Amino acid sequence: MQAPARQVDLHTRTNRERLAKLVVALLDHWQLRLPDQAALLGLSAQSRSTIARYRKGEPFADSADLIARAGHLLGIHKALRILFPHDRGLAYRWVSAPNRRFGGAAPLDIMKKHGYEGILAVRRYLDF
Repeated sequence: MQAPARQVDLHTRTNRERLAKLVVALLDHWQLRLPDQAALLGLSAQSRSTIARYRKGEPFADSADLIARAGHLLGIHKALRILFPHDRGLAYRWVSAPNRRFGGAAPLDIMKKHGYEGILAVRRYLDF
């Protein structure tokens, strides 16, 4: 019998530092431009310095919205790794590729246009 997953307290500085590193690395793997990275994190397009601080090890702000977005982005990544276990490149390119499910738009475009709701729509699509 498998032990239940341990809940991680994302309000601690150390865990928010780890989360920031993971998410910034993911956004880099997806090869997103800085304005797109900012949009997915719910930051202004001029938040390059904020993203640079995350890249250098600063923790995410203790913000429910930012932490939820990060969790859903990591959930999208996990689903893609499950769907494309033998093609990591495809898993990383998928968010930027046109998709029939989204009327020919890339999932990234849906997430940027609709913000948090767009991120949820992409995650729901992958989870089903």
